[in-house]
Amino acid sequence: MKAHAYAVQSASSHFAPFSFEQRELGPHDVAIDIAYCGVCHSDVHQARNEWGGSIFPMVPGHEIVGHVSAVGTAVTRYHSGDRVGVGCLVDSCRVCENCRAGDEQFCLQTPTFTYNSTQKDGSVTYGGYADRIIVNEDFVLSVPTNLDLAAAAPLLCAGITTYSPLRHWRVGPNQRVGIIGLGGLGHMALKFAHAFGAHVVQFTTSEKKAEDAKRLGADEVVLSNDDRAMAAQSNSFDFLLDTVSAPHDLNRFLALLRRNGTMTLVGVPDTPPTVAAASLIFRRGSLAGSLIGGIAETQEMLDFCGEHRITSEIELIPIQHLDTAFDRMVKSDVRYRFVIDSASLH
Repeated sequence: MKAHAYAVQSASSHFAPFSFEQRELGPHDVAIDIAYCGVCHSDVHQARNEWGGSIFPMVPGHEIVGHVSAVGTAVTRYHSGDRVGVGCLVDSCRVCENCRAGDEQFCLQTPTFTYNSTQKDGSVTYGGYADRIIVNEDFVLSVPTNLDLAAAAPLLCAGITTYSPLRHWRVGPNQRVGIIGLGGLGHMALKFAHAFGAHVVQFTTSEKKAEDAKRLGADEVVLSNDDRAMAAQSNSFDFLLDTVSAPHDLNRFLALLRRNGTMTLVGVPDTPPTVAAASLIFRRGSLAGSLIGGIAETQEMLDFCGEHRITSEIELIPIQHLDTAFDRMVKSDVRYRFVIDSASLH
């Protein structure tokens, strides 16, 4: 069956209508009518080939939510009409030690990403800037019925990207936690850290975002470009989550860790950072990184969001406005995640 989408034909081209043939529904496949798809900053990086290795034409999108339209003959977990989601992964080797541990995102044979990736049969994956997608049932997720579907879309990437490290480093009550950056990732990290019971400090360079940060759960807001305010936070944090993808000085934040503290990166600046060894050595600090989460952890995150009624703050757009949305994202002109209304395709 033919899917209708928006694609870029090169790193410098604008988005335009595009159609492609999808594979036949296999026994373990789930066909999904896409209702909404979030717009991730990594979509910008890949569509503009800023990370290299982009495959064109490209249909981005890995924050996908919608409804099941059909299932393969062996599928038992999903039925027509179910609310489901698809995140960054649509397959993995299933047999390496990381896959067996439930960390498919770290598949040693390279996971199959939802778009700009190659499937086992050699075909290229196309993502959620489309009206439908077919995915193996093991990589389909259930979306709680009490969540607004459009606002739940960014949970499939921005949500799990921040939930996973907060869970891995056991963030919770009696901890002082800092969130660096208040954007698509940062605002989700703030919501989760608050829900986990930590004392949460939001770091931002924008004074205008202070009120938002408090509304979203911050106990304190610190302007990270204010030297005096930063100095007052020295040696006080158990955990810092850095969500910023623009180049910035990591040492400025490492100085805020207390003994045995950890700072974890989830943003990917396009230039390598410089880290002063002393920033870590003199506090036995750790600098770490985290990707997304495995499928089981992503479902855990969605269920947690359902229990706590956590969704993303979104701006809903028609798919025809993607070029403008990309430009605005680069300027941090969105609070806090664009989501495509897939109905605008027709």
